[in-house]
Amino acid sequence: MTEFEMIAKTFLGLEEVLAKELIELGANDIQIGNRMVSFTGDKALLYKANFHLRTAIRILKPFLHFKADSADEVYEICKKRVDWDQFMGIGNSFAVDAVVNSEDFKHSKFVAYRVKDAIADYFREKTGKRPNVSVANPDITFHIHISHDDCSLSLDSSGESLHRRGYRQDTMEAPLNEVLAAGMLLLAGWDGQTDFVDPMCGSGTLPIEAALIARNMAPGLFRTKYAFEKWNDFDKDLFESIYNDDSEEREFTHKIYGFDKDPKAVAVAKRNAKAASLADTISFETQDFKDFKPVTEKTLMVTNPPYGERLNPDDLMETYQMIGERLKNAMKGSEAWIISYKYECFDKIGLKPSAKIPLFNGALPCELRKYEIFEGKYKNFREEGQELKKDDAGSRRGTTLRQQARRAEKLAAREAELDASNTEAADSLPQRRSFSRDRGKSFDRSARTNSGTRSGSRGGSRTGGAPSYRKNFSDGAEHSFHRDTDRRPERNFGEKPERKSYAEKKSFGSPSRGVGKSFGGGDRKSFGGAKRGFSGRKRD
Repeated sequence: MTEFEMIAKTFLGLEEVLAKELIELGANDIQIGNRMVSFTGDKALLYKANFHLRTAIRILKPFLHFKADSADEVYEICKKRVDWDQFMGIGNSFAVDAVVNSEDFKHSKFVAYRVKDAIADYFREKTGKRPNVSVANPDITFHIHISHDDCSLSLDSSGESLHRRGYRQDTMEAPLNEVLAAGMLLLAGWDGQTDFVDPMCGSGTLPIEAALIARNMAPGLFRTKYAFEKWNDFDKDLFESIYNDDSEEREFTHKIYGFDKDPKAVAVAKRNAKAASLADTISFETQDFKDFKPVTEKTLMVTNPPYGERLNPDDLMETYQMIGERLKNAMKGSEAWIISYKYECFDKIGLKPSAKIPLFNGALPCELRKYEIFEGKYKNFREEGQELKKDDAGSRRGTTLRQQARRAEKLAAREAELDASNTEAADSLPQRRSFSRDRGKSFDRSARTNSGTRSGSRGGSRTGGAPSYRKNFSDGAEHSFHRDTDRRPERNFGEKPERKSYAEKKSFGSPSRGVGKSFGGGDRKSFGGAKRGFSGRKRD
C-alpha cells in the first residue's frame, strides 16, 4: 500500500508516550511536536492508529500545505487548488474545524467559515448545488491548522475524540479523561506485571484503563464508529480484519483494585467495568483512603485525588497529609504516582518524589509525581547505599508547579513595585488648582464680548477664541458646564443631535490563540457485555 503523512494529536506532556506507541505499531518517519506526533504509514496503519493508540485524541490525514496571510487568501487557495470531489460528493454533509496560532488570523472560527465557503462554492459552481453543513453529525470533517502563515488542510479520520472509548455508562463529578489516564499509566511503567490499586477511583477510569493495558485490549474495541468509515476509499474488509484480530490479547494473573468512599461512585465504576467486559478483572469496593490496608505484594498505585477546584473536601491539606501517612505505612516496597495541580498539596504528603512530570488535566497545569516507598527515613535509606530510581520521565520538558508559583510571585512583586513607584511620581507632581479654592466667588455672565473677551469679579480678562466654562457657586444650585451658553441648544421633535465622527477608528487586540469549534462527533453509543465484532456480531 502507498504510504502517506499522518498526524496524531495528544495532550501536552504525552508526546513521547504517543511516539513510543506509534513505534510499536510500525509507523515510520516519526517526528515529535507540540501536542502532536507526525508519522507516515499506509491505510492499514491509519485504521490501527485509531483503533489501538491509547494516548491519541484524533488522527489527521494532511492533504495540502500552503502559505497564506489572510482568510480571503485561504478561501481562494482552498477553492482553486483542491479537488474536493475526491473526498466527498454533493450528497455528503461536512464540517470544518480550525486551530489558529497566528498574528495574521484573528479568529479561528472565521477561518473555518471561509474554508466552508470555499468547499460550498466549489460544488455550487460545478453542479449548481451546495452540500449541507452538519454541526452535530457530519459525514466528512476537514481540519485546518495555521501557524503564523503556514497552513495545513487535513481529513479527520477519527470523528468523535478518541478519548470516548465507548465503555463509559455514567460518570461522577470531575472525571479523569481516558487519554490522560492511559498516559499516566504508561508514564508510570504499568505493564500488568504487578498488582494495581487506585484508592480514590471515582467512576473507575484509571482501574479500567489499567485493565485494558494489562490484558492488551484495544481501547477502540467498544466504539461504534469512526469518521474514516464514510470515506470514499474505505476498505471494510481491511478494517474488519483489524477489529476482529485478538491474537495480541493476553491473560492477566494479578489483581486490580479500585476504592472510593462514595458508594455511588463505586456503583458507577462497576457499571463502566461491566460495559468494558472487565467486571471479572477489577475489584471495586467502598472504602475511605484513610482505611487503606497495607499491601502484601508489590503494587503500583496511580491515583487522582481531589484538587479543591470543582471538588471541595472539608480540608484539602489534611487530605493530602493523610495520603502521605497512608503511603508511608501501607505501601512499603511499592510505588505510588499521584497527580495534582497545587504544590502545597504535594508538600503536605511529606515524601521526596523521584520524578515530576508536567501534565495538563483539562485547563489545569498539573504534575504527576512518583514516590518510591521504603522502610525508615530517607537518610538511612541513602546510608545503606541505595538510591531512588530517577526515571527518564523525571526530566521531561515543562515547568514545575513550584517554578510557576515562584514566577507568579515575582510578577506580583514587580507589579507592586511599579505601582508604588508610580504613586510616588504622582505625589511629586504640582497640584492643580481646583474650583473649591474659588468657592464663594461668582462670575459676571453679562461681561462677555463677541470677540470672546470675558471679564468677571475675579479681575483681569481673557481674550481669544477659546470657549468659556462658567459656573456660579454662590447660589448653592447644581450646574453643568456648557460651552457658550447655559441653555442646551434647542432642536425640533425627532431631530437627532449632531455627533462628531472620527476619521480613523483605533482597534486594539492581540492575535487569537486557540481552537475553533469542532463540528465533528455525534451521539455516543456504548454497550456492555461480550465484545462485539465490526458488523455487530460477537467476536469469535
